[in-house]
Amino acid sequence: MSDSKTQKELLKHCSQILERLGHHPNTQDLEVQEKARAYNSWFTLPNIQQASQQWAAALQPEAIDQWLQEQPLASAPKTVALVLAGNIPWVGLHDLLAVLVSGHKALVKCSSDDPVLLPYLVEQLPKEFSNRVQFTQERIQNFDAVIATGSDNAARYFEAYFQKYPHIIRKNRNAVAILSGKESAAEMEALGRDILTYFGKGCRNVTHLYLPEGFDLNRVFGGIYPLADIIQHHSYANNYDYYKALYLMNDISFLENGFFLLKEDSAINSPLATAHYTYYTSLESLQKELIEQKDAIQCVVGQAVAGIPSFALGEAQAPALWDYADGVNTLEFLKDL
Repeated sequence: MSDSKTQKELLKHCSQILERLGHHPNTQDLEVQEKARAYNSWFTLPNIQQASQQWAAALQPEAIDQWLQEQPLASAPKTVALVLAGNIPWVGLHDLLAVLVSGHKALVKCSSDDPVLLPYLVEQLPKEFSNRVQFTQERIQNFDAVIATGSDNAARYFEAYFQKYPHIIRKNRNAVAILSGKESAAEMEALGRDILTYFGKGCRNVTHLYLPEGFDLNRVFGGIYPLADIIQHHSYANNYDYYKALYLMNDISFLENGFFLLKEDSAINSPLATAHYTYYTSLESLQKELIEQKDAIQCVVGQAVAGIPSFALGEAQAPALWDYADGVNTLEFLKDL
């Protein structure tokens, strides 16, 4: 089987599994999804299924062709350690697929918050692919390169621990939105999904809004109103209540609508159940400011910023295969091992 055919066969299998998990889960699929939720209460069945649907949509034949572009298999396969996060469903899938389509082997350490989904997918792959994946919860060893994702604190540890290996180390990042003030009601609802999909826990969730002066913040609340049921989730509600109480006790100004908080603050990262916002007077000066902070930004939605991945409102959580986390081309990294 040619390199290209091998790669496409793998991704076709993954697409079919994810399509089933997202749209037509069988009894075993539902049991596994319930098991994943038991490990991590943020992994609700709707969120797992939505993430599965988005991945199945990303793995369409034309997208696969564009992503691979004659990507050769490694002539000397290496073992690549993957240290994965567990903030949203399937967060480590892209790294695993990149390793496998590059012809390497994967040594995978799942997050303790997400030890179920990826192993379940891999066990359903043909042996020629699943045999190149090993899962471990022990200290990883006997590897040639590493891709590790974690908090800023964890990233500092990873940088020191893995310094002698070829590596990609990912830190905290968030998405930001730049609004023009001319957005339609439908676009504001799309922004609401960028903010609150997966409870706002992903690196592509919008945590900061850049608004033109005079922007009516009630439009933000109107956009997220269709997602009001999010407050029924116990952990989310706890976060909302905690930060609301914290702001009140410290006499910090904020706005709220019963399930979400808006706080004027220059920081890009915001607490769960909260978005920060600031006003801008010049789009040109704002873009320069964001370029200076691009290492903290995963992507921009709304108005585009040259030099930072930019998406239409509502598209933050639907990256293509070539929209690499932190802007680092994983296939290029793996090709050069």
